[in-house]
Amino acid sequence: MALSFCSFSSGSSGNSYLVKSDTTAILVDAGISARKILNGLSHTDTSEEQVAALLLTHEHSDHVRSLPALMKKLKRLSAYANERTWEAIGKEIDPVRRQSFTTGESFNVGNIRVNSFRVCHDAVDPVGYSFYEGGKQISIVTDTGCIKEDMMDEIRDADLLVLEANHDVDMLKIGRYPWFLKQRIMGDQGHLSNESAARMLVRLLSEREKQRRILLAHLSKENNFPEMAYQTVKNILEEEEYVIGKHIELSTIVRDEVSILYQA
Repeated sequence: MALSFCSFSSGSSGNSYLVKSDTTAILVDAGISARKILNGLSHTDTSEEQVAALLLTHEHSDHVRSLPALMKKLKRLSAYANERTWEAIGKEIDPVRRQSFTTGESFNVGNIRVNSFRVCHDAVDPVGYSFYEGGKQISIVTDTGCIKEDMMDEIRDADLLVLEANHDVDMLKIGRYPWFLKQRIMGDQGHLSNESAARMLVRLLSEREKQRRILLAHLSKENNFPEMAYQTVKNILEEEEYVIGKHIELSTIVRDEVSILYQA
């Protein structure tokens, strides 16, 4: 097993993911309760001693809610974020266990190499992450309203890509959200729609032929559902003659459930 991925929760109510190798486990975000995160570790047969790092993508509460509690539960855990994100989080963390990185620079956690990259979201300095080990790459791209060239460069070779498919535009437009919130979600600093995610995948496939698995993530509870996200992406890929199961593997992460452990 080179690299694997599990979602403990994905969506506006809370986010937390696990990336692990044979010897090292890394958490990405702590937007659900520490208890649920510990349950997720147990579900994936990940010992607390394996968990070496918690990586934070940005300061919104659905990504950092249980940060202090988790640091108390996991005594060996170090938490990583860029400096602007740490300033925005504003939570008291043991300085010895608080690590800062410069976005775009690589660093190692155990035997996993980590690279951060900027995404487009209304936070102070939001990032996505790529993980490398054993010739495999896992990349996580959520909480972004657009896909820029440097992001494409980062994820082009990913074996497993966790990609936001937050909303169906028509559902969002006719839904109950106030107009300012709809504008925020649909904007370049908001969230990717199902169609935007699909168009990005078409480009990815056209630029780099490779067997890869895509996990659609961060689905809105109000403005999307798993079957719609999957079918929208599938339809657009098939319009461009890309076939699920032949050119790409496609799955959808359920918001509040621990997923299976996917292999990169």
